[in-house]
Amino acid sequence: MSVLKTILQIIGGFTGLYLAGMMIYQLILGFFGFGKKTKDYEDHDPESRFLVLVPAHNEEKVIRDIVQNLQEMDYPKELYDFYVIADNCTDRTADVVRELGANVIETCKESPDAPTGKPIALRKALEAIGDYRSRYDLMMIFDADNLIDTNMFREVNSQYLDKDKPDFIQCYLGAKNKKGIVAWFYYTGYTLTNRFFDLAKHRLGLNCAIGGTGFAMSTAYLYERGGWTTRSLTEDFEIQVEATLEGRRILWNHNTRVYDEKPTSMRASIRQKIRWGQGHWFVALSNTGRLFGSVLTGKISVGEFLSLLTYMYSITTYIAAALQLVVSIALALMSPEEPMFTFSLDTTLFGLGLFVYSYMFLFYYADRKDNNIRFSLRTLPVMVGGFAASSIVGVFNQVVGLLRWRDQLHWVKTEHAIDADNEQIRNIAPVHHKVKVKAA
Repeated sequence: MSVLKTILQIIGGFTGLYLAGMMIYQLILGFFGFGKKTKDYEDHDPESRFLVLVPAHNEEKVIRDIVQNLQEMDYPKELYDFYVIADNCTDRTADVVRELGANVIETCKESPDAPTGKPIALRKALEAIGDYRSRYDLMMIFDADNLIDTNMFREVNSQYLDKDKPDFIQCYLGAKNKKGIVAWFYYTGYTLTNRFFDLAKHRLGLNCAIGGTGFAMSTAYLYERGGWTTRSLTEDFEIQVEATLEGRRILWNHNTRVYDEKPTSMRASIRQKIRWGQGHWFVALSNTGRLFGSVLTGKISVGEFLSLLTYMYSITTYIAAALQLVVSIALALMSPEEPMFTFSLDTTLFGLGLFVYSYMFLFYYADRKDNNIRFSLRTLPVMVGGFAASSIVGVFNQVVGLLRWRDQLHWVKTEHAIDADNEQIRNIAPVHHKVKVKAA
């Protein structure tokens, strides 16, 4: 029994130190997210040429708004082309796009057992378009359920020209909906990370994360890669890691937004996050050796190394926290006369204070600064409930994702919960909303 107790104490101590280190890192990083969202680039006249791709699999219900949105961008029409990729569609997605006078590329599987998904659709579309390197400067990707600030191309163009043509620019990731515990937790998570993770890293000169939609990518870099060559279920994270390891720059733009539909059911959220977990584990485990090699050879700085390493393995915090909880309970049951530090009043109060600061306070600060939404007591129950539910489900998602990390071929679509003419869409951003949305 004493040997088992010693082993459990070692595990508990290790997970405690690991979680403490991750928390300290995030707290220090978060300090750089405070303050005004100052624009760090000058405005430039439209010059950059954009290729815009919208992968869509059976998106008949929502595709109309993104097409109309792209047709009404505040940017010279001759400087951007957009294509909807109707990928293995069995509905009227392609027909709706054509009826609106937009370009559509239809893709299909070579065989019934062939893999499908966004990366494959993007690769096929680029092959169909052909000489994108000489025709365009930047490629942007949006999801079919997205809406976009109409100033996006203008802002990205200015930042791209002013910052010596970086390889990537990621725009602010907004939400179309936040009603309900599940959607609310997505909204709070993105509001937090937009300011206290991505903006903070940008201010420190570190690469921000690529979010899967609303990012611009240099066609020169895309061409050097050999086109769209990602292999994982999280193509955004994969390309972020690969670009960073090559010493490429990924800038953040806090001045224009893409609005994404968030899941509203727990089932849809779990399926989506398991897929994210599978892809994240695959990318992390496949590139850890390259990460250490890049810092040792001087391709990336020590700061960039620490930034990427912590992000690659941030998903382990769910498992570490669950493991520490189980170990602490076991030790408390084995030695009830010697309560462990995790059950002490001081530790409980410290954990509560850290939660209130790092999650609740920072969120409400960011929501006020970026969305002009004041604190409301009515949101507290949803906030606490969403955090508790997400924490419990997060452990499950990451464990399942780890067990399935080798499977990167089976992609599952996240079904939409709101239609294109739903009133939620028309009330999405009180400050940044520049999108003209028409009913379907």
